[in-house]
Amino acid sequence: MEIISKIFLENKAWAADKSNMDKEYFYKLSLIQEPDFLWIGCSDSRVPANEITNTEPGEMFVHRNIANVVDLNDINLMSVMQYAVEYLKIKHIIVCGHYGCGGIKAAMSKDSFGKMDIWLSKIKEVYSQNVSSFDGLETEEARLKKMVELNVIAGVKKIQSSELIQSNPEIVVHGWVYDLLDGILHRIAGGTT
Repeated sequence: MEIISKIFLENKAWAADKSNMDKEYFYKLSLIQEPDFLWIGCSDSRVPANEITNTEPGEMFVHRNIANVVDLNDINLMSVMQYAVEYLKIKHIIVCGHYGCGGIKAAMSKDSFGKMDIWLSKIKEVYSQNVSSFDGLETEEARLKKMVELNVIAGVKKIQSSELIQSNPEIVVHGWVYDLLDGILHRIAGGTT
């Protein structure tokens, strides 16, 4: 329980720092939520959307799952997208994967992961649709990086083809990959800026 106590202590310190910098910080934050972005990213604890984009709370609406899978039959994802588009009026959707993704590595292996196999099957589908993209890639690292990129591209295409985005064509869909080794985001697909 000591680790839980530490989280609460850190939360109090963070809240105090924010209040010391701006006495009305939390009051202003509580009044409105108007993010421009919906971030669909991996659940990996090393890839926190606000941290790596240097955005403040309230600037980015976030949905995370294992390996940033976009499945248009996922009611959770589709509810988040609908809320972001129709109620928050976001202008951009970002699908962000990351190199070194454990979900991608698991999907590319021949091992079984129990109930997670159902989720990972979405990544395996992307692989099977793009087998020729792996020709000439000699190392496992190169193949895993390629799969991360293909998974992001597939996610962007699925979102762009969704009825929600088809009826809201002003929304720009972006595909990015975050590199754990240097902290830099890379554009892979979709919108340019």
